[in-house]
Amino acid sequence: MILQQHYLACLSQASYLIGDEESATAVVVDPRRDVDVYLEEARRLGLTIRHVFLTHFHADFISGHLELARRAGAEIHLGARARAEYPFTPAREGDRLEAGNLRLEVLETPGHTPESISLLVYDLAADPERPHAVLTGDALFIGDVGRPDLLASQGFEASELASMLYDSLHSKLMRLPDATLVYPAHGAGSACGKSLSKETVSTIGAQRKLNYAVQPMSREQFVELASTGQPELPAYFAHDAALNRRERPTLEETLQRSLRPLGLDEVLRMQNAGAVLLDVRDPDDYARVHLAGSTNIGLGGRFASWAGTLIDRERAIVVVGEPGREREAVLRLGRIGFDQVAGYLEGGPGAFEHRADLIASHPRIDPAELARRMGSDRVPLVLDVRTPSEFEAGAIEASLNVPLAQLERSYGRIPRGREIAVHCQSGYRSSIAASLLEQAGFQPISDLAGGWQAWEAAQASPSAPQR
Repeated sequence: MILQQHYLACLSQASYLIGDEESATAVVVDPRRDVDVYLEEARRLGLTIRHVFLTHFHADFISGHLELARRAGAEIHLGARARAEYPFTPAREGDRLEAGNLRLEVLETPGHTPESISLLVYDLAADPERPHAVLTGDALFIGDVGRPDLLASQGFEASELASMLYDSLHSKLMRLPDATLVYPAHGAGSACGKSLSKETVSTIGAQRKLNYAVQPMSREQFVELASTGQPELPAYFAHDAALNRRERPTLEETLQRSLRPLGLDEVLRMQNAGAVLLDVRDPDDYARVHLAGSTNIGLGGRFASWAGTLIDRERAIVVVGEPGREREAVLRLGRIGFDQVAGYLEGGPGAFEHRADLIASHPRIDPAELARRMGSDRVPLVLDVRTPSEFEAGAIEASLNVPLAQLERSYGRIPRGREIAVHCQSGYRSSIAASLLEQAGFQPISDLAGGWQAWEAAQASPSAPQR
């Protein structure tokens, strides 16, 4: 038996390839949309992908089930309560799929969503009685459990789903043997829960001891615990959850349509018509020179998540980046179903960097320079775009906290006519914020390179001015 985890850090998303060498059969669980990784690995192992399971309709990315069905002929399996536009096999409690030494057994584990399932994985050659692992989807994470409020807009009360999740955890998952490996669908950084661990595998026994959400408590206590304190839902989650139910173009079709070179004049015309110019370069390069009015979300960070959070999915997107990186940008947007890319700027920044009438820039300052400005007669507003929990753990004196996800609807809280020094934890989110503030007419703007991490390190230096 073969069990591989494929972890996509930029989306905090885990998928799985499970195979049996004897029957040359492979099963993929919760695939991402760019499925070449599974097809290539299956070929390397001499396997054929015959089945693809979704543990639920994911909200934070577009699953690759249709891609695997069309490219490999794989049969799609969904929880029995699922409703979808494409053909699938319903997976019911106790259903088994066997191939050689591999057995998968379905547990219906609703709560995160009504159709959620988990999959018990048996290595029949090693132990046909006890499961080797359980793939828990978003029912049980390492250190947390799935949030039950994703479907509040579709008529499901969070308390109702939380009650279902309580039963799924205590009547099924936590009754598995302690040695059973736990493989979830997400890790730290995902908005599908509030306290996910950086670890991507654990055991039932370890979770029984360490996971705060599965400790002994009443149903009422659990419902309250699971339903409160969840991170803000990114705007694209509802769109992706719905798109995973539908027939749609494959990623290959999207790439073929979107990877279209555009001249500078055409790009400017599209910008005037409402398109988003998405500059995907690193913050330092963007700060030095960029097309005025463009939005910076660099490929070096959680690119797709922030694009999905901040960009209106109804607006066309034109990618601006270093030549050769356009495909990566379009592919990563496609992972979250943002297929509205109209093309990319041919020649990248070389097409505009000598056009003084079209470009803008802003300074990236170091902690020493920020401290100097804070001690001057014209003290800048220090705008902290980190999350509230990051801000509460430590912040620059007299700074204003407006989380990046809330920035555009919070412009009224930010004074105009005063220098704004924006920062985040490391300098990635602050560059995004600077680009949005520029579009909204805030000037002058500076951006703290290295963010809070650099500021804190500088303040710890014996020679640093203490503030």
